[in-house]
Amino acid sequence: MSIRNFLVAIAAAVSLSAPLLAQATDVNRASQAELEAVKGIGPGLSAKILKAREAGAFKDWADLVQRVGGVGAGSAAKLSGNGLTVGGTAFDPKSLPAKPEKTARAEKPMKAEKADKADKAAKPAKTAAPA
Repeated sequence: MSIRNFLVAIAAAVSLSAPLLAQATDVNRASQAELEAVKGIGPGLSAKILKAREAGAFKDWADLVQRVGGVGAGSAAKLSGNGLTVGGTAFDPKSLPAKPEKTARAEKPMKAEKADKADKAAKPAKTAAPA
């Protein structure tokens, strides 16, 4: 067998096995080792996922994001791109509920001492009458 034929055979074998290597990992069925095989999931995150999964299977990506601390929209998108699915479904940012709008923070009431100082600073200083 020539080197060229050997390289062609290797390339064919790799191309045929690539889909097998890139199979999706479903978060509801995966073991800790399978979760950690997904790029971006280490021992800490896999433990959080398994702990949250004890309460029941994840319904969708929004459920996963809500129940697993440290997983937000950005990390969910990355994990999905690396092969993680929820119920066989890839992450869709539109699946997450819209974030509530931020409201202005209410001012805290001032302590009496600070209020007195603020009042004194706001009053104009008395000036002496011209002589």
